[in-house]
Amino acid sequence: MKRPAKPALTIDVLALSNRWRRSTNIRSVVRRAVARAAVMTSTDGAEIAIVLTDDPAIRRLNRDWRGIDAPTNVLSFPSRDGRGHLGDIALAFETIAREARRERKPFGQHVAHLAVHGFLHLMGYDHERDDDAVAMEHVEREILHQLDIPDPYRARSDKAIGSTRASGRRAKNPIKAAKHRRVSVNGSADRQAGLAAKRPARRHGKLAR
Repeated sequence: MKRPAKPALTIDVLALSNRWRRSTNIRSVVRRAVARAAVMTSTDGAEIAIVLTDDPAIRRLNRDWRGIDAPTNVLSFPSRDGRGHLGDIALAFETIAREARRERKPFGQHVAHLAVHGFLHLMGYDHERDDDAVAMEHVEREILHQLDIPDPYRARSDKAIGSTRASGRRAKNPIKAAKHRRVSVNGSADRQAGLAAKRPARRHGKLAR
């Protein structure tokens, strides 16, 4: 007798900034990217919230939760309640648009990459150390390849996602290595040396409006 299939990951996309309205189908782009990441990491039967916001809002979040008074492209807030809500991801329109123009990438592809990056943070991946960065980037490349998105780390600038450049080493089973690890709050664009993220207690539910 077959076991009943586990329910798929529930992805709630909330647009809290009007700036995102000019980008057609962006909710579908985000959902598709995160759904593929969930398949790659064997994640199901849970839910996450993805908040499409702007620079002023994400700057406040970055300041309040990480002690960094500056906007960033994406922040991840893992849940600690263990009741099916994996956490929240916030994406900032202006920063993402600037990066896409600077790096000459299609806006939608850059958003998809950042959504995947933020999701992996919820799953415990990080890039604070070289080995962790290599493992995380390896998994991102695999997911994005399945989405027909080019390698975002190829010939990147120093200000691209993360601050540790992959050294060419391949991580050993990176998905298994990061399984069950939890981080508190992670930004992906500007990891600043010497400034560690705060580790606050996580409030249950969606990001504050």
